Parts: sequence; structure tokens; C-alpha cells
Amino acid sequence: METEIYKPLANQCCVAATFATHGSEIQSPQSNRQDILEVLQERNLSARFQPIIQMCDGKILGYEGLIRGPSDSPLHSPLKLFQAAAEYGLSVEIEHLCRRIVLEQFKSLKLEGKLFLNVSPECLLQRNARHGDTLNYIHELGIQPDRVIIELTEYQPTNDYALLQEAVSHYKRMGFEIAIDDLGEGFSSLRLWSELKPEFVKIDMHFIHDIDKDPVKRQFVRSIQSIAEQSNSLVVAEGIETQAELLCLRDIGVACGQGYHIAKPHPQPAKAISAEVTKVLRNKYRTGRTVQSTLADQITIKSLIKTPPVIASTTLNNEVENIFLNDPKLKIIPVVDGFKPIGIINRHTMIDRFSRPFQRELYGKKACTVFMDADPLLIEQNASLQDVSHLVVKADPEHLINGMLVVENGEYRGLATGPDLMREITKMQIEAARYANPLTQLPGNVVINQRADQLLQTQAPFYVCYADLDHFKPFNDVYGYQRGDDVIQMTSQILTTFCADQCDFIGHVGGDDFIILFRSPDWELRCRGILREFESRVRDFYSIEDQERGGYLSEDRQGKKVFYSLISLSLGVIQAESDRFSSHHQVAIAASDAKKQAKRLPGNSLFIERRTASIQPMP
Repeated sequence: METEIYKPLANQCCVAATFATHGSEIQSPQSNRQDILEVLQERNLSARFQPIIQMCDGKILGYEGLIRGPSDSPLHSPLKLFQAAAEYGLSVEIEHLCRRIVLEQFKSLKLEGKLFLNVSPECLLQRNARHGDTLNYIHELGIQPDRVIIELTEYQPTNDYALLQEAVSHYKRMGFEIAIDDLGEGFSSLRLWSELKPEFVKIDMHFIHDIDKDPVKRQFVRSIQSIAEQSNSLVVAEGIETQAELLCLRDIGVACGQGYHIAKPHPQPAKAISAEVTKVLRNKYRTGRTVQSTLADQITIKSLIKTPPVIASTTLNNEVENIFLNDPKLKIIPVVDGFKPIGIINRHTMIDRFSRPFQRELYGKKACTVFMDADPLLIEQNASLQDVSHLVVKADPEHLINGMLVVENGEYRGLATGPDLMREITKMQIEAARYANPLTQLPGNVVINQRADQLLQTQAPFYVCYADLDHFKPFNDVYGYQRGDDVIQMTSQILTTFCADQCDFIGHVGGDDFIILFRSPDWELRCRGILREFESRVRDFYSIEDQERGGYLSEDRQGKKVFYSLISLSLGVIQAESDRFSSHHQVAIAASDAKKQAKRLPGNSLFIERRTASIQPMP
């Protein structure tokens, strides 16, 4: 195990001087050294956790850990707590305790995902603390280092970038990830980003407040998002307080979000966000690779809920048997205390046990928990059928027989059965077959048109890229339709690879024509990457002789021998603005015109129509 050489991370900022520079309005706490010593001795600190979600689907990525002092004390505020600790030379001890409290409570709550821990760069560089505590303690708790993110919060200028980079590299080697907090507010946060190459970048809440009403803030966030995609960082928007801000950030393509509109910090945070927020994120705009996955993501397990009679865990087995006997169609009885799901009793299991000698005499007057499955599959009601199907496949097969208990923030809401789940997924497969291209399984015209209309209606900016193969028909004539299908599938794979999962959409119009609805800011770079990759891979579909001469001979419609170049790819791009287009029909006409312009250019080509058309040849 590698030994730490830097100061262990704390859950809040390091020293009082740090906070003093951040705002003159903060006064020295009215407390003495004994108050701090009592906090240390009694471990009188508590943690709060605020969810950080993925904007594409509303799933919780992780939680930011926040510390609070004694509730009845001036030290309740973390700012005053650390001010007092620094004043009496106890910063290291307080930080050490904060770290343990947050990690312990994170573990005891069994929270999934990542844990964001705040620490200032000044704190990270201190060398006068015990070494190895961070890594050793999380191993004691059974937490993997790759689940812990050191969130650097800068309140004063950072001067020693070389030493800071050395410290950060050290923590990364141990498996930790790095986040930069409050981008846009700190003194040198952009340089920190460039030097440290963090996995996460958190945008200061000033730029999030009323972003839906402020074009300057939107442009700032778009620029940050563009840089993040180039540097392999994920952007987290802090301080989201309204639905309008949430939707605006999602449409820009921001990866993650955090704020009161999503969930407030809480000692026992929810393990899934509210159904309302999830529905807004999923229904207004959905990315997709296939029609089936799109449909399965849009439909939640809530649609399959049934409400059979429930019993308490104290119910006697004789009573449970009577319930089954009085209702021959009843297969499963959920066991629920109040709103807390306890388990499931299966009709077949119980009747089988009672049919054995002396079982009724032994267990008839005992609580039903004797025959209960105490480890049922619990599913949040806003979980998509796509996610549920994955869980069921990985889980014990008994869960498919017994069904799943559906909950909302841990409270029982109903039962979903395995047959109902299978029936719904089968229906989606049939529906997908109606609207998907059979060769590539990508969405066809109906879904493409619906998606374009959705974007126009929400006034979300996007670019339409029409992709078409050149010289494809004579290739089919020479090499056969099977090889032609292989080229189309290869093209589909390339286009899909260069689409951003969180914001771009790809559809297959038919034949060798594809449509991409780009939301990612670096769409032009993606287009050029598509052309380079296609040019590199298409040669493998030709004979060595045709590769060497750069083409092949085939007969045209008049029966004459004609030399055709290797298949190339033409991309025509337009900007689809709501003030210019009112429906997918108009978008399709404009995109088709741009594609025709691209096909007039030799080889693999990109044509971008920017109101005043401009030709963009391959570099």
C-alpha cells in the first residue's frame, strides 16, 4: 500500500484564514478553546450529503459530503468551526475528525456512487499531518479510492503550481479522482484546470442562477462545456434552484447537476431523486442509440405497479394461509410495516411448506417472517424498464418469479411482477421493430422526425448533419449486397462512436443515408473525425488491387465500363434554429440541400451551411 506524503484531505476547507479572505462579513466565533476540545473529544460533528446527478437521465452520480458542528453551538457553521480551530491551533485535528465522520456516515448509509470531499489547495500541500490516514482509513471502511473525489475549493491565490500538481498526481496514483470547485469564482481556477487536468469541474453557482434568462451566462457555460469535452472532464453545475435552470443546463450538454431544486443536503439523503425531476430530464429530451433502448428508458416501472393486499410482519402464518385460500389467483403477498417494505411471501412456497407433516402445528401461530423472502428486489418507481431489466438479469432468478417491490424514496408503493415486466419489454421490442431500421437498429424516419420537432418546440439549439455515401450503388454491383450491408453497418458504428452519449442523436433514414442531430458544442470536430475514420476503414472492404489503384471498374446504366473511386462519405450540416424552421419538414429540406452541396465536392467532404454557405474541405 502506498504511503501518503501529503496532508490527509478534510471534508471542509482547511484554516480560518482561508475563510477570512473570502468575505469580510464573517466574524470570529464567540467560542473558546474548550468548545473545540469538546467537539474533538465527543466527536460532536455530523455530516450532510447532497446528491449530484447525471443530467442525461437523473441518476445519482454521487454525493457531496458537508460537515456541521454541534447544533446548539456557535460552531454549528463549518466556517466558524474551522475559524475557531485555526485560532487555537487545532485545524489538523478538526480536519482529521471531519474526514472520519463523513466517511463513516457515507459507509453506514450505504450510499452508492462517488463521495465528493472538499479541501483547499493550501490544505492539500501541508506536510505536517499524519501520513497515510486517507488511504488507510477508507480501506478500513471498505470504500474503494476510486469512489472518493478530492474537491479542491480555492479561496486564495495558489502560487506553487508545481508542488500542487505533484500532490494531485500522488493522490491520483492512489486511485482518487480530482474535482475543481467554484470555477469562475476563484483567483486562478482556469489555470488549475489546465495544470491539474481534473476529472470534474464544478461551475460556480453565480453562472447558474437565472441562466435561462441570461445569454451571457449561457455562453460562459457553453464555453466551459466545450473545454471540458476537449480535456475529458465532466462539468457539474452547482446551485440549480429552478426547473428552467435545470432544463437550460441539460440542453447545453452539461453532464452533472447539483442544487436545491434537485435535492437539499440531508443527514439521510434519498438514494434516487424525485420522480418529477427525473420525468422532466427524461421526457423533454432523450438521446438514443436504438428505438428499443429509447422506449425502455422512457417507460418506468411505475406503469406496472399492482396493489395486492399487504400484511404486517407480525401476521401469523395461519392468517396468511387463509388469505391465499380465499383468493386462488393471489400469488404474492408483500410484507410491509407502515410504509417500510420487509419482504415477500410466495404462495407456492408457503403452501408447500404447510403441506409437510407437522409444519402447520409448528409454524401456524408464528409470525409470517418464517416463510418470507427477507431480501426482495426493491425498485424505485421512477426506474426505467431498461434499468430494471438489467437488474433482474443480474439478480437471483427467484426475483423474476416473486416479483419486485416498488418504492418511492424507500417507501412501499406496490408490486411489479416478472411476467408483467417481460410482457412490457416484449411489447417494446415489437414497437421498436416498427420504427427501427432492421440493418442497424437505429431509429428510423418516424423517430427522427419526432426528435427534430421536440428540439424545435423547446427552442433548443442543434445542428443537423445529413450523411450519405458516394459511389455506393456500383460498389454493391461489383462486391455484392452482403458487402454493401457491411459497409452500411460500419458507417453506422463510426457515426455512433462520434456522437456524444449525453446530447447527440443518430438515426438511419434508409439505405446509405443517416441523420445526426448534434447538441454537442464541438460538433464540427466530430464531423471531421467521422470523415477521417471512414476514409481509414473503408479501404478494408476492397480487394488489394482496387485499393492500390484507388477504385474499380463497373458498368453504368448504359452498359459502359466506368472507373469509380473508392466509396466516400459526404456530410452536409445546417444549424436548425427555431426562428428559421417550424417543423421537421423544413429541416429535412435544408439538410438535404446541404448534403447535395457536400456531394459535389471530391472525396470525403463536409459542407456547412451557415446562412451564407461556406465550403469546409477536409484538412
